[in-house]
Amino acid sequence: MYMYLTTGTSDFMKKLQERHADKGMVLMHGGGQSLLVHETEGKSVFQTPRRYEVVSSFGKLTDEGYFVFNNVPVTDEGRPVFEHRFSGGGGRIESQQGFIAFRLLRPLDSDTYIVLTEWEDASDFDRWKHSPAFKESHQSTDMKEFAGNTTHIFSSASYITTYTAKPDEDE
Repeated sequence: MYMYLTTGTSDFMKKLQERHADKGMVLMHGGGQSLLVHETEGKSVFQTPRRYEVVSSFGKLTDEGYFVFNNVPVTDEGRPVFEHRFSGGGGRIESQQGFIAFRLLRPLDSDTYIVLTEWEDASDFDRWKHSPAFKESHQSTDMKEFAGNTTHIFSSASYITTYTAKPDEDE
């Protein structure tokens, strides 16, 4: 499975989504722009998408939630270690109130993985972030237990971007 992302104005992304209504794309809004997500076994309909392979997934993405993209730049040597970290399944997150879906996305054209989660709303994500289950699942953020002290996993700092299914009034 692959996931393709493209950004643009809300109006343009809506038109693109409508033009390919049979593709089941998800439209998201945040940070002054809109993001259209196309998850498929085939090729993208986007001209110049950001391309990812779906490494791990559970749940079905909807067009109604709150989306959190944890963007994690990973070195080439760190890729297997990073992916192993997420190979255990999502038992802790799946049972969280408001959780909808999860995707671990391997970049095909860059070094930045995306850990994508969808929630019913922002308060559900916030509750997860402050839960004992979150703390337990993130205890080894440096991943030394998997990589040892000599492997450099991250090529730079990670960052989070968030989107909602409904555009803000000022976007």
